[in-house]
Amino acid sequence: MSHATAVTAPAHQDLTSNGYTLDPAPHRLGRLAPVPDAERDDLTALRARFNREGYLYLPGFFRPDVVREFRRHYFTETARSGLTREGTDPGDGIAAPDQSGFDRAAFRTALFRGVVPGPEYEALCRRPELVAFYRWFLGAPEVHLHRRKIIRHGLPGESGIGTATQAHYDLVYLREGTERVLSSWIPLGDCPLARGGLVYLERSHHRVRAQEEAGLLRRPASLTADLPSLAEEHDTRWLVTDYAAGDMVVHSPYLVHASLDNRDPDGVMRLSTDIRYQSAADPIDARWQNHWHLDDGL
Repeated sequence: MSHATAVTAPAHQDLTSNGYTLDPAPHRLGRLAPVPDAERDDLTALRARFNREGYLYLPGFFRPDVVREFRRHYFTETARSGLTREGTDPGDGIAAPDQSGFDRAAFRTALFRGVVPGPEYEALCRRPELVAFYRWFLGAPEVHLHRRKIIRHGLPGESGIGTATQAHYDLVYLREGTERVLSSWIPLGDCPLARGGLVYLERSHHRVRAQEEAGLLRRPASLTADLPSLAEEHDTRWLVTDYAAGDMVVHSPYLVHASLDNRDPDGVMRLSTDIRYQSAADPIDARWQNHWHLDDGL
């Protein structure tokens, strides 16, 4: 097990996911380790780190204004649904304090007919620096971005099973393509611990890959909402951090991850996207070549 610095939860607040409180003991909770500056341009070191840890945490990969501009676009486009607090700047992403007036149909129309297939989202996901990184890291002259790209917001104050992303690994949902598909998780705006960012089960990709190859996995899809028990089962830690606008995490399709509950005291929503890249020469899962929709069966 690698060593990570101790984690301090926000004042007077435990870290929870789907209502379960994470064990704060040092052998169960640690910090996500950023790629050191000395390794950022070292392909051999990056690949070794990725194989060892299952992820690359790249702070400041994008200019902060790039993701903040898209954050403003998202909340502007969905504002008519009553999602955000009236009279606030859409770029702040402050949730309406009373969601009883939230128009789900209007929101879905704005999201699935406007934001998801829109040119702004496509441009964000095909940023030149991102495409160049994946060509370089994968050693592929051409890379493929899966058209099914997912964008989520997390409301503050929600708790209980189903309100946060449960523990899972991505290959479960991408079995008809290559295992060399890589995920980018991008927080669209600052995402401190209280706002409910992504968390990773330390080095879990080694065990998951071995279990996959041996056909021993008992729970092939979403593993569990009970993150503390899963850390006990694997005898490892959940890795967390305070993300900033411009950060990106690249992770293995075998690495188990989940999200924290959003308990932001100021009512700020978490907004993030997860997208997948692979070599264009590898097998591609045809089911992921349509725009994301809640009714797409995946």
